[in-house]
Amino acid sequence: MKFSSKTLENAVEALASLPSVGRKTALRLALHLIKDDTAKTAKIASALVDLETKINYCHICCNISDETTCEICKEPHRNKLLICVVESVRDVMAIEETTQFNGQYHVLGGVISPMDGIGPGDLNIEALKLRVEEVKPTELIMAISPTIEGDTTIYYLSKMLESYNIEISTIARGVSFGGELEYADELTLGRSIVSRVPYNSDS
Repeated sequence: MKFSSKTLENAVEALASLPSVGRKTALRLALHLIKDDTAKTAKIASALVDLETKINYCHICCNISDETTCEICKEPHRNKLLICVVESVRDVMAIEETTQFNGQYHVLGGVISPMDGIGPGDLNIEALKLRVEEVKPTELIMAISPTIEGDTTIYYLSKMLESYNIEISTIARGVSFGGELEYADELTLGRSIVSRVPYNSDS
């Protein structure tokens, strides 16, 4: 793909570096922004800069936040003794869309995957342990994608926390094995949360 403008080429390269955006799509987006006679380009650029400079991670649950404590953890009606452990911020958003959960969250930031070089120390697991010691929740819901890596992570967490006398449950298998939570429909995901089952690490 040849460009008559280095500025346009740089914009296309930047857009094409995003997930699921090919060079042709990046070119269409860049040309659209050039043609647009509003302040759209400046607004987009400003929003992207804000992502770099204004985003924080909640000191309680590790969710994305504008402040040190996220809006979900601030909500007074939330059950602080019921914590839903998820893989990513996208999973929090997916579960919130179901309106079936009224507790709080803990975002691990991934799952244990030795093949990818991701171990327990690379995730927000120590923060979860410290939170359990401080808050003493009555139940942890392991709402982690039903994959081999997800199951490995749940097993690791259950063994790490087995001395804390906490009920550990997993979402019902309405979410198919190998699937990811963020792609499950709201009804299925909501029912999986409501119909959660006790986790048995020996099974």
